[in-house]
Amino acid sequence: MIATAIAAPAAAPAAAAAAIAAARAVLALVLLVVFYALVALLVLVWLAFLVLGLWAAGEPESTAPPTSVILACAAFAPILAGMVWAVVRTARPAGPAEGTVWVSRRRAPALWAAVEELAEGVGTAPPDAIRLTTEVNASVTEDASFLGLVPGRRTLYLGLPLAVGLPPAELRAVLAHELGHFSRRHSRFGALAHRGSAGLAAACEAIRSAAAANDLVRMYAGGPLLLLRGYTRVFRWLTRPVRRRQELEADREAARVAGARTVADALRSASALEQGWLEFIAGFLTPVRRAEGRVPDDPFRAFAHLVEAPELREPFAALRARAAERPADRDDPHPDLATRLSRLARLPDRPAEGGIAEPIEVPSGYAVELARTLYPGRGASRGTTMPWRDWLGLLAEHRATRLLGPLAEAVRTVEKAEGISGEPHRGLTIQRVLRLLDSGRRMPLARALGSRVPPPDEPGRGPLGLLAEALYVLIGAQLVARGSAHWTMNWTGPGTLVPPEGIAPETIRDWADTAVRLPGETQRLGLYVAALGVDERAPLPGERAPDGAKGTEKRPAGISRPSGISIAPGVDAPAQRRISGIRVLALTVLLGMTAMSWLLWANRGERTYPGTGWQPTSTYDPAAGGAGLPGELPGAGGYSDWPTTTAPSLPLPTAPIWTPGTLLRPSFDIESLVPRRTP
Repeated sequence: MIATAIAAPAAAPAAAAAAIAAARAVLALVLLVVFYALVALLVLVWLAFLVLGLWAAGEPESTAPPTSVILACAAFAPILAGMVWAVVRTARPAGPAEGTVWVSRRRAPALWAAVEELAEGVGTAPPDAIRLTTEVNASVTEDASFLGLVPGRRTLYLGLPLAVGLPPAELRAVLAHELGHFSRRHSRFGALAHRGSAGLAAACEAIRSAAAANDLVRMYAGGPLLLLRGYTRVFRWLTRPVRRRQELEADREAARVAGARTVADALRSASALEQGWLEFIAGFLTPVRRAEGRVPDDPFRAFAHLVEAPELREPFAALRARAAERPADRDDPHPDLATRLSRLARLPDRPAEGGIAEPIEVPSGYAVELARTLYPGRGASRGTTMPWRDWLGLLAEHRATRLLGPLAEAVRTVEKAEGISGEPHRGLTIQRVLRLLDSGRRMPLARALGSRVPPPDEPGRGPLGLLAEALYVLIGAQLVARGSAHWTMNWTGPGTLVPPEGIAPETIRDWADTAVRLPGETQRLGLYVAALGVDERAPLPGERAPDGAKGTEKRPAGISRPSGISIAPGVDAPAQRRISGIRVLALTVLLGMTAMSWLLWANRGERTYPGTGWQPTSTYDPAAGGAGLPGELPGAGGYSDWPTTTAPSLPLPTAPIWTPGTLLRPSFDIESLVPRRTP
């Protein structure tokens, strides 16, 4: 009794919160239905204005065609078309997301086995399909029809960067969280809320695109866009608390299966991996693709190498520690991480049985197939793709030799300023740098180099330290070109040179630093370099262009340098098609209504003449004093046995029609004068 009395007050707030969430869900459903009905009503109103404008143009009292109605109909046509397209696209089941790869049970048995085991643990059926994505995220969807009332096909989306970057136990916790949405039947309301929010956002985007593509549409788009934005905010305000409550419920389901501490660690790690993945794309993958024209066949394995790098353990640990400080976005259906972690800390920690979790392997073939979606444009052809381990070596060389370009420009600048005759056709060589050092031009060369590179991370190094580093890189590049050394990847700085056997890694750096700072030590450096088999007069393999000319970059045949530079934002092909469609639609409605209105307005004064049959009418009127008696010819003063009629009046002027004269009987009878024949 006491336990029941204590539990009753605690259950009351939960029941009230559930009732409020249910009311919000019902109201969101009503708003979504009202939005669909509103779009249909706007289409009917537009058609009514169209008919009204054409009818007004043909009125006899009209002094001019209804120009304002014509312009309004032409301007609102693309707006309504975009809204209808947004409703149709989001009302039906979306199907598989673009840029994803379907995972079969036969090729990925370990992944499917783990998902089925976790689905049984949270008390739900396994998903119908698993698809891999390029995002650091996992999600579930259900293609429910009739606004989420009828269940449909359920799909689990798993981000491959998340799969390769998380420990096995934390990956299982993430999967359990997503499957927890299925067990609590969150996916149906989630599909409803997502479609409604996506439909409203797509309608707003359609109006913005139409306004940006056409000046006429821009004049009328402000009002509808403002109203639609307000409607979108109200819809999201209603659905956001419900979806955030569902996320907390899914966290509890995952904690029950995988343990609360493991779920909390997975949330922190996912936040850190998201930032690391963005940095990998922007700082490593894209620059090498632009400079060298090469991409890895499996960028996700390369990203896993970044995550496991010893030099990045502390930075990733700092990101995990600061993950809870990131506030949640206003429209994010997930609560802020601090709230989720505090709720998990209140739950009892029940670690999963079985000890250390087994790794969940994803076949590399899926990674290779999914990697093609990371490379926009022409994609990754055979000539641009290389094994990911070789790509790491290329990345290390690219990061290590970034000083060679500025060094070559600095050498040319100082030689030209000092009037020193160089060897432009030979490119950058060790000899050209040492000659400037011997002639006392070390400071002009150091200042010229410093003006061409960003400020160093070590302020105390000074310009001569930067010049010594560039000379060290030049010597290392010559050794790598000869095949006696190689670069290793360092994710926090330039690549590290692995010198020939018997030489310490810092020895060559000390040689270069001594030659730069101490006059007269350049000859000693030349002897050291010659002992390693490097010709100080030999240019680098990629530096054969003369001074003042553009060097040829190491690019495959399929990658070409852009012909020009534009500061205008690029527009992809789908956007160009949308812009063209908007312009064509507005112009078609404008010209069509203008032509029809002008025709109706030009003929507005002409009477309409309905066709009637010709009916003979008798003119006999006994009360008229003999006028119109049978046999009397009106206006002729005689009689006739022919029927008399009144011809109908013709509505249109006609040419005179000749009618034959009426046959008249003689007024006297001669039969009495003719003698009768006798028998």
